Amino acid sequence: MSNDAMQLFEDQPIRSAWDAEREEWYFSVVDVVGALTDQKDKRGASNYWAKLKQRLKDEGADELLTNCQQLKMTAADGKKRLTDVADTEQILQLSSEHIRVGCIFQRRIPADDALFTQV
Repeated sequence: MSNDAMQLFEDQPIRSAWDAEREEWYFSVVDVVGALTDQKDKRGASNYWAKLKQRLKDEGADELLTNCQQLKMTAADGKKRLTDVADTEQILQLSSEHIRVGCIFQRRIPADDALFTQV
């Protein structure tokens, strides 16, 4: 699996990995959360994802979290770190059902696989 690919979502870099065996892209959940919620830095996106995971557990939506994997991806400092990743279907589910910032978050999420462009 190649873990050093970069995709763009609304001009925000998203770390991604291609699994050739499954023919599936996996995306860094923190990067996607950061892009969808307009976080100013990775720390904000990471905190948002941590709170969202807790809320999902509290709501009984453990299935989505169980299906998320962790892969080593290159962090901003150049080191490889375990990162929560999700496939396209899981990202769409997260973005459409769970990522919200009250009334502020009103961005439409396209319901197709063409969310990302490879760079």
